[in-house]
Order: sequence, then structure tokens, then C-alpha cells
Amino acid sequence: MKIRLSGRVFLSWFIIAGLAGLFASPAAAADTIKLGVAGSHSGDLASYGLPTKRAAELVAKEFNAKGGVLGKKVEILSEDDVCKPELATNTATKLVSRGAHVVLGHICSGATKTALGIYKDAGIVTMSSSATNPELTQSGKYPNFFRTIASDDAQAKLDADFAMDVLKVKKIAILHDKGDYGKGLAEFARGFIEASKKAQVVVFEGITPGAVDYSAVVNKIKQSGAEAVIYGGYHPEASSIVIQMRKKKMGTLFISDDGVKDDTFIKVAGKAAEGVYASGPKDTTKNPLAIAAIAANKSTYNTDPGAFFLNGYAAAQALLNAIQKAKSTKYEDIAKALRTYPVDTPLGKIKFDKRGDAIGVGFSMYQVRNGVYVEVPAAAPATAKKKK
Repeated sequence: MKIRLSGRVFLSWFIIAGLAGLFASPAAAADTIKLGVAGSHSGDLASYGLPTKRAAELVAKEFNAKGGVLGKKVEILSEDDVCKPELATNTATKLVSRGAHVVLGHICSGATKTALGIYKDAGIVTMSSSATNPELTQSGKYPNFFRTIASDDAQAKLDADFAMDVLKVKKIAILHDKGDYGKGLAEFARGFIEASKKAQVVVFEGITPGAVDYSAVVNKIKQSGAEAVIYGGYHPEASSIVIQMRKKKMGTLFISDDGVKDDTFIKVAGKAAEGVYASGPKDTTKNPLAIAAIAANKSTYNTDPGAFFLNGYAAAQALLNAIQKAKSTKYEDIAKALRTYPVDTPLGKIKFDKRGDAIGVGFSMYQVRNGVYVEVPAAAPATAKKKK
């Protein structure tokens, strides 16, 4: 059956329908700028995710004190993925359905990779403070993705060069946790070592995350004559491996990544952590903006900033600054602004290249000395001597 409408009735219906559509649109109806924050807010890797969450809250507070963004208050939408890829899809879907304009997250590379397609389809810019897997920016699959940390190929090169050129080791065992992050870093490290011909990879093996006993792989390292281990993965497994190595009186040097460069590793590994090396974001704590951010964190949360706090702070600043500069919450406008306008952050003045990587950020090498991580000049010999 057809229904005929007079011109006046049709016009009235058209106007009402248009207004209904306008108010049904989350972007048009939103009275706040919604900053989604996704990451490991609970579980074993919460020490990586909570600092970025707190950083986002502090940056939102800072912007809101100055009138917000585009005249609107910044609202934090927080979702926990426990750093598990199988949960990240649901986390991303929740943030999209809640109307996030931009997303700060995820924390772990595997979870980030799983979630990115959902944000891409929804037209949402996403920025991580810690997801270092090179493919995330270098593959071209995720034009909506940005990060405030360098990628694992740079980190793996630092680890490999440090082992060969500074520690002067000739036999290296490489372990990884089979994940996107850990395995990727390990494979890059192996490639750099083999190409250099300065050292030999005597063990290359994946371990099972969450296992209680790593004695089999520890024995393999011992029997191989490896002078150093390069490990790609996170602190729970690294602490177990190091503890078991030291119980066997092995003086093998242990070198890892920013997944281990965390105070939780030191707390869990205890005395076995002494002398361990780990690469991590360059130390910018003397930057005045970093000093202020760390002080704000201490005042608000009465805790030390934690891993990736400054990277998270910079990411939140960059995202909100891009919306302000673009005068828009549209994906294309925000992405263009991120690549066009530099922003002053605790990491320094940054903007992003065409792939989404932050220009000017990088990694440094650290060593546990007297229970704390201390930055070690990459070209200088470390103070702790290798045990025979």
C-alpha cells in the first residue's frame, strides 16, 4: 500500500526525521569529548596499564581546568582488557558503543592488534603508550593507529648491539613468550645478531607464559654455554626464569625489554634481579613537563608514576591537542592534526610521521642496581661484571 503525503506534511516529516537522526548521532549529541582508555587495569600486567590510565585522568583534569576541548569537558571512558587479545575485541566494542571519540590504548601489542580493526571500522583514532610491535605502524594496515613509543625493531637492535658491543658476549641465547610483542622482538634480535656476525645465537626458543617451572629451558641455556640471554616478553615469566637461573648459580647475563623494565619485576625477582638489563623509553624525567606530571601523579594518587606513565601522558595530550587543533572529532581531521601540529609533552615536543610513529622518541638501556633501574649509557661498559 502506498501512502501519499502532501508537500507540507512531507516537509514536516523530513524535518522531524532529520532532527531525530541528529540527536541519535553520538558525535553530534555528545556534550563531552570522550577519551577512551583501554588496557590492563587488573591482573598480572596492571602495573603497565594503570599508569597510563592515571596519566589520562590527569591530562583530562588539566584540560578541563582550562575550559576543556572545543568548549566541552573531557570525559574518560575506561575499559579493562587485562592485556589479553581474546578480551580486547569486547573492550574495543564497548568503547565504540559508548561513543569514544578517540582511544588511548591498548597496552600490550597482541591486544592492540586484535582491537585495531574495530576502531578502524568505526573511524576512531587510537594511540598506544606501549604497544611496540613494528607491524602496527609499518604494515600500513592500521592508518588509524599512532604511538608514543618506538617500535621493537629499534629496541631489539639496542639489545643486540648492547650485548655484542658493550658486554662483548659471543654466545647468546634468545627466549620469547610466543606473543606478538615478545616473539617479534626476539626475531628482530636474532636477525641483527646473525647479520652482524659478531656473536652466535646458540638457543632460540619460545616458552609457555604462566608456567611454574622453566628448568628445562634454563638447563638448555646452561648447556649451550650462552654468556647472555635476550628475552622478549613480560616481567612475570622473566622473573621466574632469572630466579631459576640464579638458583643454579648461573652468572649468565640477562637482557630484556620494556616489558621487564618495571619495578614489579624487581619486587618479584628480589635479589635475582640485581644486574639484569632491560631496554625502555628514554629517560626524560628532567624535562620540566615530566617533573610536573610526576608531581601531579604523586599528589593525586600517592604513588610512583610507573611504567609508560610519561608515554601515556604524552599520548593523552597529543590526542586532545589534535581535536582542539582540528576543531573536529572526525577521524580524518584528528589524524591530519597529529601529523601536522607538534605538541609539548613530558617526552619533549613531538608529532607523528605518516606511519603513526612519534618522531623523536627512542629507547635507552637500564640495569638493576641496588634494587632500582638505572640508565646505562649504550656506548659505555656497565659496572657489573659478567660472571664466569
